[in-house]
Amino acid sequence: MHNSKSLVRMFTTLAVISGVLAGLALSGSGALAQISTVEKKQYVMTATGTWGAAQDAAIASVGGTVEYRHAASGIGVATSDDPRFLMRAMRSGLFGQSGADMTVEWQKPSDVRLGDEGGIEEDAVNPGNDNFINLVWNMTAIDAFGAWSQGYDGTGVRVAVIDGGMCSLHPDVAPNIDVARSASFVAGFTWDQDTGTATSFRHACHVAGIIAAADNTIGTVGVAPKATIISCKALHGGSGSFAAVIEAILYAADPIADGGAGANIINMSLGATFAKGGGNNGTGPLVAAMNRAVNYANGKNVLVVTSAGNNAIDMDHSGSITNVPAQSGSAIAIAATAPVGFAVGWPNGATNFSNPTTYTNYGHQLVWVSAPGGDSALPGNAACSIPRVVGAPVINACWVFDLVFSPGSQSGSYFWAGGTSMAAPHASGVAALLVQKYPGISVGDLKSLIAQTAVEQNGNGADPYHGHGFLNANNAVSGTIAQSAPSQGVIRKAPVGTARVELEVAQNAARSTPSISFSLPSAGPARVDLFDLAGRRVAELFNGSAAAGRTTVTWNGRGVNGQKLARGAYFARLTAGNVKEARQIVLLGE
Repeated sequence: MHNSKSLVRMFTTLAVISGVLAGLALSGSGALAQISTVEKKQYVMTATGTWGAAQDAAIASVGGTVEYRHAASGIGVATSDDPRFLMRAMRSGLFGQSGADMTVEWQKPSDVRLGDEGGIEEDAVNPGNDNFINLVWNMTAIDAFGAWSQGYDGTGVRVAVIDGGMCSLHPDVAPNIDVARSASFVAGFTWDQDTGTATSFRHACHVAGIIAAADNTIGTVGVAPKATIISCKALHGGSGSFAAVIEAILYAADPIADGGAGANIINMSLGATFAKGGGNNGTGPLVAAMNRAVNYANGKNVLVVTSAGNNAIDMDHSGSITNVPAQSGSAIAIAATAPVGFAVGWPNGATNFSNPTTYTNYGHQLVWVSAPGGDSALPGNAACSIPRVVGAPVINACWVFDLVFSPGSQSGSYFWAGGTSMAAPHASGVAALLVQKYPGISVGDLKSLIAQTAVEQNGNGADPYHGHGFLNANNAVSGTIAQSAPSQGVIRKAPVGTARVELEVAQNAARSTPSISFSLPSAGPARVDLFDLAGRRVAELFNGSAAAGRTTVTWNGRGVNGQKLARGAYFARLTAGNVKEARQIVLLGE
């Protein structure tokens, strides 16, 4: 097992293109990565209306070749050796914004995995016997178990994964892949080919596993374990051209009868950030074409779900940049959350799964909802252990277990990874459950139902880190579309209960110790303990009977033996009845 955190971070690349950083991209890890125009002179063209014979003739008349055309959306791809080609083609008046194609690094992969497992398929959802079920805190976090218990598993719903090469041989993913409709938009490679070997991590595989890992005794289980996955390869080694991604969107959105994939949902766990309007780099027409493709999918009643990005950018105050495809057209973007110390003292580890991650992009104008993405920031390098259903326990550094565990290679291996790339497929999986419940549901109603049944965070309504709230599968399938106006997206939120046990930590830079309080729905015994990052109990903050409502904890920053605790990160855990909730705290020192 690798212990380096740098290997686990699988962050959607943030590509900043401006007049100053022309030709460069800032990756999720902070390193500068190269963005280059494709070697072949290829152009993404958008017609002023639909694409037809007139556009073909106009391109041919100036020495160009039409490589791809999509009549209904008006988007095409042309090539030419003439450096004046674009200027001459635009003179026809038949094209709107058009520009030279670019290849961008949209993803940065991870390299930490757990080995192979085997088993047999079953007929009913029985997640308790999937061998790694104890590791998938993310399914507990969104209450997927509650949705499954109501009979929703994604049966009959089609989810297109626009990504890199898929793991067509993984026993937990292969059963749900529509091989006939899966397709590659990267020349020279099939939809299940990518860089590396059979044991190498595949981003697409991890994403597909979160959405729809099959219900069997093998490994894990996806949010919608009986949904159909359509692999649309637009990236190779995490990079791909705008043209490939756009073509994949249009293919996924079109019905099978029209030669498309017939998807109900498109998942794009990829992203880059560009100067609005394209700056001086010519990316404006490409971003506009991406908007057009996403809106075309929306018009075909296909929901487009994207990752919010992983560079901790406040998109409400980001100046002149835009995130693509997170802010493309009608797409919804998903921010990432994670526990802090899930495996520490398992099964009594952290149960607050909605903590915003250290890397997620955020902002009211960006985030629709939040979902599990995983994080490797805490809780340290001490070893933790979680049992498998069958076989030896899984032992790794405690921080590893706070990442998302899912299938990840052709060889049948499983990987931990973190990023908004992991958050997006949770939302796609929940959308699949809803499409199963409401066949033919409009995209507007689908978006509204996801938003209105999400669990509100911090009592703020719309929250910059959580949007409408934290994704909840059980709430979603329990909610109902208002019958009086189904096309308006009016949702009657299912009751989820207002009386909850809550632990709150307020950090204040002016104080060496944070303010800690908890609330109970009714009077009763409660206990608040403090643990270090290795899971050792270092202080008892409260132990006794508490009144209903909020109780403030008084603490002097000292441990169980009266010693002054060192500055740094810890986490507090509230225990009240059968409920446990944890929060990270930081001691600043004097």
